[in-house]
Amino acid sequence: QSAIFNFQSLLTVILLLICTCAYIRSLAPSLLDKNKTGYFGCFSLCPGERKSPYVAACCVVMAFSILFVQ
Repeated sequence: QSAIFNFQSLLTVILLLICTCAYIRSLAPSLLDKNKTGYFGCFSLCPGERKSPYVAACCVVMAFSILFVQ
């Protein structure tokens, strides 16, 4: 199935996007500037969500489903 229709795959893609953008922003902050437009401007908003309690809860749910459901 596609990642859009499978909840676990969609959750994995979103969490990897957030963590990858945070890592890229730590290496090259000018690449993901908040004032840019287009794709890079959209991706610059993701690293701010990394410390969100919702992202942490999604990581715990994903880890639980990978370890115990599959």
